[in-house]
Amino acid sequence: MPRSALKSFAPLPARAFRLDYWLVALFVIGGAALYALDWLARHPQHDPRAPLVLQQAEGWATPGKLAALRGDAQACRAVLERSGVAFDRFEAEGEGACLRADRVLPAADAVPGLAFSPARAAATCGVHAGLAWWLDHRVQPAADAILGSEVVRIEQIGTASCRWVNNASEGRWSEHATGNAIDIAGFVLADGRRISVLRDWQGDEAEARFLRAVRDGACDVFGTTLSPDYNALHADHLHLDQAQRGIGGFCR
Repeated sequence: MPRSALKSFAPLPARAFRLDYWLVALFVIGGAALYALDWLARHPQHDPRAPLVLQQAEGWATPGKLAALRGDAQACRAVLERSGVAFDRFEAEGEGACLRADRVLPAADAVPGLAFSPARAAATCGVHAGLAWWLDHRVQPAADAILGSEVVRIEQIGTASCRWVNNASEGRWSEHATGNAIDIAGFVLADGRRISVLRDWQGDEAEARFLRAVRDGACDVFGTTLSPDYNALHADHLHLDQAQRGIGGFCR
């Protein structure tokens, strides 16, 4: 065989092989990135950049999106509007540590079951956005699975109260001072039953299992979730607030 023909079969330099390797690697990485972006576009509940819609399925990014609303009233109201949740907005009230600058109340039919007794349950947008999401994704599924009915009304015993934590005479201000909390005493079902935190928490009856399920379901929605398991002061209600705690919250 002529020497010139042998030269045509000479191996490529190692540098050329390395270049080809990196080109293939970049092609694979680029393809994976495009696939990931397309997948996130089709599953916005997992995309931290996608705007939150309360009716969306729960995803990896949902806790972070809900937590972000705790300190941003304007963004929170945009979420309610984007989600088709009609609400009334009220003027600021109070002063100092008890200034309630962010006061909203969703319309009674904005989300199935998001009606209150007493009806005057104005609180921060973060509280009400959390309630709407919790009711749709945690409370109603638990009511259907455990009680065979749906919640039509929430019995609440207070949102705004200018006081310190645990009604103490000094110390740390309660989230109720700024209307950033709600105390829930019970739920009324479509079949007429009333589920009471005070009466039904203990034991292993369906009502008790439902209450514990909705308490557990609130733990990554609200900044603070307190139940009768916390102390005697909470024997008759679930305390839910949107204290700034990052993603998730304190739950007992």
